[in-house]
Amino acid sequence: MVAIGMTPPAAAADRGLSVGAIRLLTLTGLLAAYQAISSSGLVFEGAMPGLPAIAVALLRQVADPAFYPHLGRTAYEAAAGVAIGASVGVACGVSLGASRFLAAMLDPWIRALAPAPKIIFLPVLILAFGIDAGPKIAMAAISSFFPVAVATFGGMREVRRILVQVVRSFDASTLQLLRIVYLPSIVVPLLGSLRLAVGVALIGALLAEVKMSNKGLGYLIIQDYNAFRTAEMYALLLLVFALALSINAVLRAIGRRYGVP
Repeated sequence: MVAIGMTPPAAAADRGLSVGAIRLLTLTGLLAAYQAISSSGLVFEGAMPGLPAIAVALLRQVADPAFYPHLGRTAYEAAAGVAIGASVGVACGVSLGASRFLAAMLDPWIRALAPAPKIIFLPVLILAFGIDAGPKIAMAAISSFFPVAVATFGGMREVRRILVQVVRSFDASTLQLLRIVYLPSIVVPLLGSLRLAVGVALIGALLAEVKMSNKGLGYLIIQDYNAFRTAEMYALLLLVFALALSINAVLRAIGRRYGVP
């Protein structure tokens, strides 16, 4: 409810400030709780290094020029995977939505495989693509394919059949039907699914780098873990988290233009 004398835009801005303050307080509380546990002696200090040590490691990491080729490698693998996986996912979702036969035949398999851990495909991907960037891109593509395909198919199913019949009554071609009716219907679910696809693609690329790689953020993380450089490992995890948040914020800003919450 809008307060008396307050315009709706002002009320919305006030709610935005309140939400931002709550988020900031929550983050501050979590950091304070972490530091308290780290300093309490209840947990081995090497397992939970203090925030000052992590901050120093973080600054040292971003100041090191050797860090950025690893960052670029992971970003490239995740971006290429999303581009491939999302493209195939959109094509698959549109095809299933346009054909009841394909939907009946393939939709149960897609929904059954969607929640499966994608790391099980890694040995096959290594055999198929070697140990360079190929299996990491493939892992990211497989990870991002499923949320996009499921969301696109769901958007296609929401199209009212009467609209399809009306457009077809004007002798519209398949491409015209796709452009006029189907594509506008899948924009919102597609943009929403892309936010999830980017996240799981990044996870897929990192997991593949952890298992077998000599470059990338996942490689750096596992190297710090093996050497018990926990402050450096936590710093890298924070950088990965910040990267994911930044990409998600950009996609969210784009989605708001199309009414995606």
